[in-house]
Amino acid sequence: MASSLKYKNLLPTSGEWKNDIRRYLSEDVPAFDVGGFVVGDEVKSATVNAKQSGVLAGVPFAQELADQTGLTIEWLIEEGAFVDVPSGSKVPVAHVSGPANNLLLVERTLLNILARSSGIATKSRRIITLAREAGFTGIIAGTRKTTPGFRRIEKYAMLVGGVDTHRYDLSSMVMLKDNHVWATGSITRAVHAARSACGFSTKIEVECQSEAEADEAIEAGADVIMLDNFTNDGLVAAAKSIKSKWFGKKHFLLECSGGLREENIRSYLTNAIDIYSTSSVHQGTGVVDFNMKIDH
Repeated sequence: MASSLKYKNLLPTSGEWKNDIRRYLSEDVPAFDVGGFVVGDEVKSATVNAKQSGVLAGVPFAQELADQTGLTIEWLIEEGAFVDVPSGSKVPVAHVSGPANNLLLVERTLLNILARSSGIATKSRRIITLAREAGFTGIIAGTRKTTPGFRRIEKYAMLVGGVDTHRYDLSSMVMLKDNHVWATGSITRAVHAARSACGFSTKIEVECQSEAEADEAIEAGADVIMLDNFTNDGLVAAAKSIKSKWFGKKHFLLECSGGLREENIRSYLTNAIDIYSTSSVHQGTGVVDFNMKIDH
């Protein structure tokens, strides 16, 4: 079923995401477009090429760039597919046609979107594949450590790559970290205050530094317990102890955040934990290189 899902259908037919695209264009040309003046508006065609192997992502955002500037794109590769590019070669992923000035207007923004999105999707695909090969059956998720102004595209790329997006923003789920607890005085007080405002429909997650803090958070009604700053052996022991202690009494998920990388994934994961969240799939992630060349 998952293979038939089109993540572009998550994006509404109108909305703020289309305004983002307008802002990207405005940012790049705040005054005169002299390069566009030079080439004029004669209809030309161009090819978008992948210069590195990776998972293609960011297609609907690139498509919106074309739609807003009167360009036509024919996509040659489906979003989510792995593009295998031989060393020193390139693989066409799309043909674009329209006024020459608009082709060059969107070129860099379109390539930046595809490069960043595909980089995140590729890293996400590698991480989730390694996790499954290591026998982990739970959730691998990104984090909220996204680029300001580019979060929607980065979260979208995580989905294309096959990992969970975690909470989208501060309104999507309540996460009570050490600063929240210190500011309110206790985990219990923080959870009760949060529940009074968010009601039954929003999950509450609490960052816990010890098994005792986890017990307090569960008793207070937290939905997700994040075990923070545990050693690997200590993490497994605490997770098993917590789940055994509360079995049949309270429903909750256990999460571990940070430290998960491709290099350590086989020794790091345990099915005693339900969710591993990591910014390694999107923060500081490399890009997949693309170019766009006018056909001549």
